[in-house]
Amino acid sequence: MEPYRFHPGTTPLLVSCPHVGTHIPPALAARMTAEAQELADTDWHIERLYDFARDLGASMLVATHSRYVIDLNRPPDGSVLYANANNTELCPTTRFDLKPVYRDGEAPGEAEIKTRVDRYWRPYHDRLVAELQRLKARFGYALLFDAHSIASMVPRFHPTKLWDLNLGSADGTSAAKALIEPVAKACRSANPYTAAIDGRFKGGHITRAYGRPAEGVHAIQLELSQASYMEEAPPYRWRDDLADGIRPTLRRLIETMLAFRPR
Repeated sequence: MEPYRFHPGTTPLLVSCPHVGTHIPPALAARMTAEAQELADTDWHIERLYDFARDLGASMLVATHSRYVIDLNRPPDGSVLYANANNTELCPTTRFDLKPVYRDGEAPGEAEIKTRVDRYWRPYHDRLVAELQRLKARFGYALLFDAHSIASMVPRFHPTKLWDLNLGSADGTSAAKALIEPVAKACRSANPYTAAIDGRFKGGHITRAYGRPAEGVHAIQLELSQASYMEEAPPYRWRDDLADGIRPTLRRLIETMLAFRPR
C-alpha cells in the first residue's frame, strides 16, 4: 500500500491529514499488542470530516498507515517537540494511555526506525513539499492546514478535559499574523465550542517545519476534540448528529484561510 493518498486542488490551500491512517503491515501488526491493534490514537474520520475542503478547491494529502508505524508529525531524527512535557516518539512504543504498543522484545531498533523513515515518512513529506512548492509557484504563496483530532481526555498530555478547538501556530511564527488572527477569532466565536490558541498543542513538526511566512508558506494546525464529532470508545463510530454541529465551524476556518491574501 502506498503511504498516502493525494488529491490536487485549485486553490493555494493544502490540507494535510498525517494521523488518519489505519493500515499496519501484517508482519508488523503481529508484533504489537492486541490493545495497540485497536489503533486508539488514530485521528479517526478526519478525511471524512473535512471532505468539504476538496469542494472548496483545497488539495488534500492523507496518510494511509497508522501513526504506530511511524508518526509523520514528528521530526525524522526523533528529536523532542515539546520541552519539559510528555512526548510521543517517532515510532511510538506506548499508546497515549501509556500501555505498550509492542509485545515484549518486539519494539523497533534504530535500523528499523530508519527504514520506516525512508519507506513511509519521507514519501509523505516529499509529496507535501512538492505540493507547497507547486502552490507557491502558481499563486505566489501557499497555505497549509494540518488537520488532527484527539480524545477529549488524555491525562498524559493535559490534566483536564481538552478544549474542542486547539489551534496551533508555533506561538505565532508559522503563519502571518493577518492569517492567524481571523482564524483564531473564528475558533473563539464558535459557540458552544471551546477554543485554545497555542495552548498545549502549538503545532507539531509539520506546522513548525513548513510554516515559513517570510518565504510565503503559512501553516496552521488544528487539534480537534473527538468528542465534538464521534464516539470516543471503540469502535470509534462517526456521529452524524455531532459532526453536523462542528462541520460549519470547520468550514468557516477553511474559508477564512482561503480568504487570506498576503501583503
